[in-house]
Amino acid sequence: MPDKEKNNLKTNWSRNAVVYQIYPLSFKDSNHDGSGDLNGIISSLHYLNDGTPNSLGIGAIWISPIYKSPMKDCGYDISDYYDINPLFGSLADFDRLIKEAHKREIKVIMDFVINHTSSEHPWFLESKSSLNNPRRNWYIWRDPKEDGSPPNNWLSIFGGSAWTFDETTRQYYFHSFLPEQPDLNWRNEAVRNEMMGVVRFWLKRGVDGFRVDALDTLMEDGYLRDDPANPKYDVKIDEEYKSLEHSFSRVPSETKYCTNILCNTVSEFENKFVISEADAKIPMMAEMFRSCDKTIHSPFNFNLMRLPWKAEEFKKFVDEYEKSLRPEDWPNYVFGNHDRPRLRDRTGESKLKVAAMLLLTLRGMPFIYYGEELGMKNAKVSTEEIKDMFALRVNNPKSSRDPERSPMQWNADANAGFSEVKPWLPLADDYKQKNVETESQDPNSLLNLYKSLINSRNNSDVLKFGSYKSLDTKSPDVFAYIREYEDKKILIMLNFSDKQIEEPLPFPKVTALISGNQEYPAGEVISADSIIIKPNSGYVFDVHDTNYE
Repeated sequence: MPDKEKNNLKTNWSRNAVVYQIYPLSFKDSNHDGSGDLNGIISSLHYLNDGTPNSLGIGAIWISPIYKSPMKDCGYDISDYYDINPLFGSLADFDRLIKEAHKREIKVIMDFVINHTSSEHPWFLESKSSLNNPRRNWYIWRDPKEDGSPPNNWLSIFGGSAWTFDETTRQYYFHSFLPEQPDLNWRNEAVRNEMMGVVRFWLKRGVDGFRVDALDTLMEDGYLRDDPANPKYDVKIDEEYKSLEHSFSRVPSETKYCTNILCNTVSEFENKFVISEADAKIPMMAEMFRSCDKTIHSPFNFNLMRLPWKAEEFKKFVDEYEKSLRPEDWPNYVFGNHDRPRLRDRTGESKLKVAAMLLLTLRGMPFIYYGEELGMKNAKVSTEEIKDMFALRVNNPKSSRDPERSPMQWNADANAGFSEVKPWLPLADDYKQKNVETESQDPNSLLNLYKSLINSRNNSDVLKFGSYKSLDTKSPDVFAYIREYEDKKILIMLNFSDKQIEEPLPFPKVTALISGNQEYPAGEVISADSIIIKPNSGYVFDVHDTNYE
């Protein structure tokens, strides 16, 4: 690797950082109203990174939307891109968050909702006021069909038609999500220019990057052609949205131009980063990597969240993903977020340590959803307690995303140390066992494994920058791979199964750096033909003879 490329890796924070997603409503309440806020985040930064191995060692935080909003979709309906929702605090509080985070070498990624605004945004209020308003074309308006019905058959991701009729101008407007979230018209240059002004506003305040929301919904077919029917749709189990193949209501291939404009704007500032949300598989992710002229953009990789829990499936995916990348592309991995059930609910508690070891030893940028390091599970939210407008709109409590958004579990006190009053959402029922204070005191806890893994990663050029190469294993239940940088190698061996496995050791001598099961404690030197890997556990080994193959 050329010296210039090595220096770029080491100075580019996005190549170094472990990222922690904070859902601000649920992280820490500082003003006793039951909802999390910016000052609550500031008061908790020491937990994320205090400069010692006692903290998580987080290098960046991604904060879900905190802009002014009517909160119809928990902040993803923005009424002012240039200000903070008073529920979370003020611009002064945000500036203090940036300052305090940077003191601890924590970068700040802001959520950028690029596809739509709130229906209460002044832009939309102007747009709907008359057919001739200068901002009319800032949104997508169309005449009804002759029978008064919507312009086409497009459906909202949040249920029902994607078109809502406006009595004032007698036209329909398009919304990919809630009717309260009208889509911006990104074919309009004025919209693009204004949104790039938003980007510059926050970068000037010290933001280090953006997570771009729903990028794959940004562009629609200009001719408004009907979406074709989905032949695999099952009316008994599938939601209405799946009844169509969204070939025309979502045209991700047409977002390249807009993505490039965004990247060019961000690159006006030094050492910034953009990660974009799209529910994409490898071919589409490869296209998205290539949509920017700059190497500051990466598409989110959600694929680990939907793979069957089998070592061979993970190996196959990671190998294919790596092969799709150019040298300048930087991969990323994530096991959970605010829209998906908690990892523990998807895989079971026994798999969490292996998931942590995988996430934090693969090449690229790892994302941790708040509480994942504790093994938090979905909270039980009754029908009466549901806040998620999506679930309410489709009238399906099982669709609610509230359970994975329950408050952070800080201790075993009332309200889990999140708030002095009743939280905005219920707590998970095992918070007295699964919390920061309790797990910090248990050397074998999931939290302490996360701390060890992140601390090792932060102090290892091999784990941060090294190449990836998978290994063939005797057992199909073991996923093994090598990370290599300069003259050093690290070997990772993970047992995905519920049974103990004896697996050949591919190197004659190794030292255990991290053990997921304490069979060989950290620091133990092993010279053997094979090793025992306990169920649902693994090892991170330092390889002694790096010339050995």
